[in-house]
Amino acid sequence: MKVTTKGRYGLTIMIELAKEYGEGPKSLKSIAQENNLSEHYLEQLAAPLRNAGLVRSVRGAYGGYKLAKEPTEITAGDVIRVLEGPITLVEGLEEEKPAQQALWIRIRDAIRGVLDHTTLKDLVDSSDNNKEEAYMFYI
Repeated sequence: MKVTTKGRYGLTIMIELAKEYGEGPKSLKSIAQENNLSEHYLEQLAAPLRNAGLVRSVRGAYGGYKLAKEPTEITAGDVIRVLEGPITLVEGLEEEKPAQQALWIRIRDAIRGVLDHTTLKDLVDSSDNNKEEAYMFYI
């Protein structure tokens, strides 16, 4: 399984919106600028996220996007599936020998487990912890 820029940048959008959860909409322009990404590309990713019910758009001068659910209710797996499709590791799995089938299934299930048990809140908390550690000086 390869996660493309769709999945990576889609998660970036969702994490940025999760950081602002409850504070109103955030523009894709600001997300693009803060993360040095293409605003046009983020707009292309926002449409499937909106259609899947993960984000809502707000029109107007102070419009943008906001999460449709709480950050604890949206997982990385939700985002990846919308933007990348189903999580599969090997095509033609049924043609593999039983030992290989079992290995590929265990790997697939492990990946699904991580993605489906990691919420946007977990990712926001993780990025906040990394910022704190980045400024820590030890003598």
